Amino acid sequence: MKMIIVAGTPGAGKTSVLVHIIKHLQSRDIHPSVVKIDCIYSEDAERFKKLGVPALLGLSKDMCPDHYSIYNTWEMLEFAEKNRSEMLILETAGLCHRCAPYTQNCLGVCVIDSTSGPNTPRKVGPFLSSADVVAITKGDIISQAEREIFRERILEMNPTCSVTDVNGLTGYGSYELADHFLSATDGSFDNDTLRHTAPFSVCTLCVGEMRVNRKYHRGLLRKINGIQEYTGE
Repeated sequence: MKMIIVAGTPGAGKTSVLVHIIKHLQSRDIHPSVVKIDCIYSEDAERFKKLGVPALLGLSKDMCPDHYSIYNTWEMLEFAEKNRSEMLILETAGLCHRCAPYTQNCLGVCVIDSTSGPNTPRKVGPFLSSADVVAITKGDIISQAEREIFRERILEMNPTCSVTDVNGLTGYGSYELADHFLSATDGSFDNDTLRHTAPFSVCTLCVGEMRVNRKYHRGLLRKINGIQEYTGE
């Protein structure tokens, strides 16, 4: 089975792009299963179901969506196998801009909004720098010069990735992305590993502490001076 993991900034158009890609896959007699991971609420799974695609929604609630995705990877693969799908497409929430969801044996796809500013590729971290494919959306809204700067910034952060311009409204560029999905290798996931460490936080805030005074905080803490330390027993 192929596993495609799609990450990106909120509002970048991940779901709209995937809808076009899935239509191309279906026209080539490929029947994927889709899992959408979000935090509190999402109707995106219904959009996939309207295409006749088996879709599963996972809500991480107060847990990091990356951690939630990783903990449930095996259940997602079983969901796709049950549906006899050749491909599992996982769309992650991407809310923290620090997502690191890709595994070694998946195809990692980053969807990024070109209107978010020319320095955004330098800010978003490993969900861009460790991706195989980067899809740039909303390029029709900015100038040619801005598009070229944005693309160069992406290649600064990830020189080996394939970069594609795509439009979530018209579907422009989605055919090329569908080709990337089809060319992904069939992976064995029994011993699969992450490409990058996931976001972490092991501290009193994680277990419900609401007081802000530093004397109440324990755990793995990173200070504003850049020093990271463990405080407590």
